[in-house]
Amino acid sequence: MQVAVASSIAAMNPLPAWCEPLPDAETMRAIDRWAIEEQGAPSLELMERAGTGVARALERLAPDGPVAVVCGSGNNGGDGLVAARVLREAGRTVSVLCTSPPQDFSGDAQVNLERLPGEGPSQLEADLDAGSPGGRALAVAAAFVDALLGTGFQGEPRGAVGAAIETLGRVQAARGVPAPVVSVDVPSGVDASTGVVAGTAVRATVTVTFHAAKPGLWIHPGKSYAGEVQVLDIGIPRGAPGEVAVGLLGAAVLDGLPRRGASSTKFSSGHVLVAGGSRGLTGAPRMAAQAAMRAGAGYVTACVPASLQDVLAAGGPPEMMTLGLPDENGELTGDGVQEMVAASGRGGALALGPGLGRGEEAFAFARALARAAPVAMVLDADGLNAHAGRLEELARRDRPTVLTPHAGELGRLLELDSATVDRERLRHAREAARRAQAVVVLKGDDTLIADPSGMVAVSPGGSPALATAGTGDVLSGVIAALLAQGLDPFAAAAAGVAMHAQAGREAALRQGAAEGVIATDVIAALPAARAHGSAGR
Repeated sequence: MQVAVASSIAAMNPLPAWCEPLPDAETMRAIDRWAIEEQGAPSLELMERAGTGVARALERLAPDGPVAVVCGSGNNGGDGLVAARVLREAGRTVSVLCTSPPQDFSGDAQVNLERLPGEGPSQLEADLDAGSPGGRALAVAAAFVDALLGTGFQGEPRGAVGAAIETLGRVQAARGVPAPVVSVDVPSGVDASTGVVAGTAVRATVTVTFHAAKPGLWIHPGKSYAGEVQVLDIGIPRGAPGEVAVGLLGAAVLDGLPRRGASSTKFSSGHVLVAGGSRGLTGAPRMAAQAAMRAGAGYVTACVPASLQDVLAAGGPPEMMTLGLPDENGELTGDGVQEMVAASGRGGALALGPGLGRGEEAFAFARALARAAPVAMVLDADGLNAHAGRLEELARRDRPTVLTPHAGELGRLLELDSATVDRERLRHAREAARRAQAVVVLKGDDTLIADPSGMVAVSPGGSPALATAGTGDVLSGVIAALLAQGLDPFAAAAAGVAMHAQAGREAALRQGAAEGVIATDVIAALPAARAHGSAGR
């Protein structure tokens, strides 16, 4: 869940209006300096509001019981010290544990150390154990405040900080029901700019982040550590300068989708060609075609191996047209490329790859058609695998291109393993988009839509019903339909992701549980999802 706030970042932001800006650490530092040095916002007051907001969040989670506040020596620790004071003033028993001696504190953090009533902080050592004062305080706490590392942290936590994070993790793991943890601005150990977790990190119940959420709170693996993200307005003035290239995808992206009117025809509503299918994989192109229909395409042609055309046509729907292409043993061959080019004569968009298969002839067909197709293209599944290690070939296309890989497929495109991709999802999505000169949709709960310019929209996710076979084919059909209706590739990909996620939620409601949803349920829910938008939320 996210508590949304109106953006106060200036118009230099290149993101579309339907993206909520997610400033990275460098941009956030610049915003803080601007607010304090140019706008006269007192830094001590900003820290007071931040720490008070953290205390209030903890009180909502854990109204009673002792609290352990674990602090570093920087401004993040200063926010934690404010939270500790506010909680003590409210009558809570609060242990304050710091990773640095008092003389290491400075500036506003030092002021708030001096303001702390009651017992002073205990110092955490790198060899922290259960028998130490710090270890005992962690063991008895009913709730925790994590104020160790702020948004500027990168790398792997070490020394007393790393030991504190590891001990907190052990304490939590030892309990039947883990006590709630409120992280200050970002869970310690998570890179706020990217979501990378290089070593150990705090798993928060709630992250109270200031002014605006940060990319690493919404991008995995950081997202899985952040818990509920609450954005707190601490009084930074509106109009802060700075260019933000990463944004959280909002439902408003669906508000601008083309609508059919009295003069619309099936041709003006867009033509989608779906090229794929092979023996045993006829369902994939059928689902992509059906999804394109439900997403608004005026007419759809499934272009499949001729030997399987009757099988696919018999499976319906009756509105779907089919085109049989030359095949060999049930897989498409390069002989069908010119027929596909001719079929694209009316324009529209191409979805290439669903159910294609991995034979050499099928791969050659995919590579040749990707080069020759005179229309916008969505490349998915084995259409992507056909380009493993050949990503730059796609940059030669002169029509819009959208790639929709999961981590394994992106890894094959970049010649990396999927675990490497998942460790740094933002970096690798951007690299692929730059090298292919295409929009890359890196699928997942945090689906990333990356433009070659470096702009990225992040899906808030929250649609577990999509974790079932065939939903990737559905997404390809949806994006192709939106391309055929004239949307630019970044908007089409973003709107497609938003519609797809909402259809998954709608399908789960209709079926009664996410676990009962299959891909055709998601297709059936697409019209309702398309109408969702910001007005329908």
